[in-house]
Amino acid sequence: MKGRVLVIAGSDSGGGAGIQADIKAITALGGFAMTAITALTAQNTRGVFGIHDVPRDFLSQQIEVVLTDLGADCIKLGMLHRADIVEAVCDALDKFAPNVPVVVDPVMVAKGGARLLEPSAQDAIIRRIIPRARVLTPNLPEAEALTGKSAPKAEQAEELAAALLALGCHAALVKGGHRDDDDVVDLLLERDKKPVRYSSKRIETRHTHGTGCTLASAIAAGIAQGLPLDQAVGRARAYVLEAIRTAPGYGSGHGPLNHAHTVKPSEL
Repeated sequence: MKGRVLVIAGSDSGGGAGIQADIKAITALGGFAMTAITALTAQNTRGVFGIHDVPRDFLSQQIEVVLTDLGADCIKLGMLHRADIVEAVCDALDKFAPNVPVVVDPVMVAKGGARLLEPSAQDAIIRRIIPRARVLTPNLPEAEALTGKSAPKAEQAEELAAALLALGCHAALVKGGHRDDDDVVDLLLERDKKPVRYSSKRIETRHTHGTGCTLASAIAAGIAQGLPLDQAVGRARAYVLEAIRTAPGYGSGHGPLNHAHTVKPSEL
């Protein structure tokens, strides 16, 4: 059950989020991951200690050579931290993949608190990225920042998702993990469809680094494999929940997930 996913995002040297988490999640779900790296980060479970920019022209070249040879069934966008990077990505996709569905994870702040998005880049994402999204997957703070609306209560999630659709995306998955409720409720709203709510018991753990990247890439793998969006989201959530539950416990901060829980260990 293959499915080609091109991930355009930043690299996490700690292996828990970013490109590294994307590759692991897509592979663990039977897809084929390809990458175009937007930035390198010096990062571990305690935070982001440095960011090294990838030149715009080189990012464009990465996208071009992958799409013109390997192709893609879905594209996942992660860390697009500068306005010129956003423009480069959109120009390349317009040229080489105008009809390929796009999953957008609007990476704005790292788990440790470091801001990963320049203000001008946020404007560019709203203007050029969101309107082409098959599905947008913000957490609560990201959804509020993008729409300018406050939605502290779970029952306001549908209103927040509708505001995101008004920005032009086809569907929005508003994640509820930042609320303090015992149950984590995510809401999926697609155009011309009734909202779908996904609920699960909160797992009390500090090992949640890269959950947003992982969920978005898992959804992209499902779309690439031909699953309807609601089923792709449901499978992705189940995958992430088990990855959190069985996290290896590495690091002294926000630790990584167990991305490989679907993989049967080989017998040596």
